[in-house]
Order: sequence, then structure tokens, then C-alpha cells
Amino acid sequence: MSFNVSRITENGLSLVKLQDKATNTIITILPEYGAMLHGFQIPVNGEHLNIIDNYANREQVEQELGVSFKSSKLSPFVCRVRDGKYTLEEEDFEFASKFSDGNAIHGLLYNKPFNVVNEFADDKQASVTLRYQFKREDPGYPYEYNCEVRYTLFPRGILQVETIVLNLDSLSIPIADGWHPYFKLGGVIDDYEMQVSTETMVEFDDKLVPTGKLIADRSLGEGILIGNRQFDNCFVVQPVDQRPAAVLYNPANAVFVSIFTNKLYPYIQIYTPPHRKSIAIENLSGAPDCFNNGMGLQLLTPSRSQTFTVWYQAGVAEND
Repeated sequence: MSFNVSRITENGLSLVKLQDKATNTIITILPEYGAMLHGFQIPVNGEHLNIIDNYANREQVEQELGVSFKSSKLSPFVCRVRDGKYTLEEEDFEFASKFSDGNAIHGLLYNKPFNVVNEFADDKQASVTLRYQFKREDPGYPYEYNCEVRYTLFPRGILQVETIVLNLDSLSIPIADGWHPYFKLGGVIDDYEMQVSTETMVEFDDKLVPTGKLIADRSLGEGILIGNRQFDNCFVVQPVDQRPAAVLYNPANAVFVSIFTNKLYPYIQIYTPPHRKSIAIENLSGAPDCFNNGMGLQLLTPSRSQTFTVWYQAGVAEND
């Protein structure tokens, strides 16, 4: 078979490995820490390049996961919830788990152990499905739901990531979904080019929480050289069939990653860390603080499910 699924252990981390043997593209997933994407390795100039800025070992995951959230699954909310509080149907809720800035941040599953429930490989794909059942583990979210993540590696360096949320509760539950990957294409991000299919930015206050206003911003639509720009911003994306919602490109080695979404991921958050060696491009189903502002918030009725899908394609651009 051209594709296979295997289990490996590296630097104290138990990983699931998806491989396309024809192109030697390798995906690695870390189930026990939120089913995170640990590696996306592509062949570049005879060597492997991992385009995911990951954690080097178990010790680093334990120390830094709750600070950097690299590659974290964002569920049941994305980015920040102001002061960790929200009101739903006239009932007030407050999350017990909060970030150093006093807000609840990046959901409740980023450090949860997901179980592998299915593996599959043939000549056309390799996939693994992971699941976590959330059981009212935070008073700010007193609901039960399943979060299932399915990674599928296809030919041509295409990775499909599906998140299936199933409401196991007797009440409707508020849901937003997203991912928090940091991409590194070699060198520093100042030299990268980036294009996002957007004409609109979400206005933030000084606590990085949306004000409720949208701002016209077409600067990323035509593509930019990142240079010394600093981002911690959310954009409304306008997915077009067969066109990526965002593209990151390194002219030095012609490595690119394209991100494709659909209408269920209408927002993209971009963050540039101080070290400038990678950049977070986060696909989101709702805007930050959507539990309060309602921007993209979904109420999932009992026994219903919702599937959120993102596609990443990585490779080396061909010369014209």
C-alpha cells in the first residue's frame, strides 16, 4: 500500500504516524495532549522539513502547553472569553480555568487525552480517528459532548482535519471550534509572504477581545511580505471553491502551505510570536468571545452533531 498508519515513540511522546510512501510525506499526531498535530513533514531538497512548530519532548509539552497552545484543539470555545464569563438563556456561567490575563482561553480540551478509535490505510489515503468525551469537567461548561478528530492524509501533501462535535447532553450546548497551529517554513517569518482571502478585520479592545465592530481591511487580500509586522488579529474570510482561505510562502526555499476552509470556519486568527520563527494561522468557526458577542456561535441541540473541516496542503512550489 502507498499509505500506512503506525505508532511510534519519540522523545517520550507517543505518536500516531500517517505516511504517504510515494512522496514520503509524514503526519504525526499526539493523542494524549488534545489530539494535536505534532508534525507535517515534507521532502525539501532531499531532506525532511517539518512545517509545524511543535514541542521537542514531553517535558516541554508539560511546561509550555498551557502558555503557547501550539497546535491545540480549540473546543468548546476559541481564543478568549472575556473574564471567563458568559450568559446563556439568562443563566450566568464562569470558567474555573483562566489564563494569566483573567480571561478563559483556547477551550477546555487542549490538554485532554484523546483515545484512538479507528485507523485506516489503503493506496489512496491514511487516516486516524481520535475521541474525547467531555463530562461537565468545568463549572463554566456544565455539559456533556463528544469531540472526535479525524486526520486523513491524501496524495499531493493534502491533510484533511475533521472535527465532529456530538451533543450528549439533554440541553442545547454552545459550541465554537478551531485549531491553533504554528507554521514554520524555514528561516524567519519576516521573509515569508502571506495572503488571506479577507476584506474585513474584527476590531479588538486592549484585552484582545472583540468590540463587536468590523473594520474594512483589504491589505492581506493581495498578499504581503510579512516583514516586521506584528499580528494578533482576527479576520473574516471569504472561502471560494478551489481557492485557499490563506497561503503562507517562503521565497527562500519555495515552501508553501495553503489552508482551505468552508463556511463553517469563517474566521482566521493570525498571531506572530516574538521569536519570529513561526506564525500561528488559526481557523475558527466563531470569533473570539463568541460566547458573549454571538459572532459565529452555534447552539447544538441534543443528539445532534456538527462537522468542521479544514484542509492543509504543503509542498514546494514549482518554478514557472
